[in-house]
Amino acid sequence: MKYQVQINIMPLKALLDPQGKAVTSSMKNIGINTIENVRIGKHITLEVEAKDENEAKVTVEKACNELLHNPIMESYEINFVK
Repeated sequence: MKYQVQINIMPLKALLDPQGKAVTSSMKNIGINTIENVRIGKHITLEVEAKDENEAKVTVEKACNELLHNPIMESYEINFVK
């Protein structure tokens, strides 16, 4: 069975997010003062072939842990598209 998966990768909350800081500053520069604390991450979509959702999750977690995210600086969340 083929599963559609969305992965959101974000910088850890304890770490500085330079891109987010730059965008937050730019919001103020263009007159949008109501937006604060922008954090910028990555959004990845993929398809995985597996016998069930559990097997698909194991495969996607392996991809995240070994390739897609840096555990020292980032966290990730996996969502299956229904």
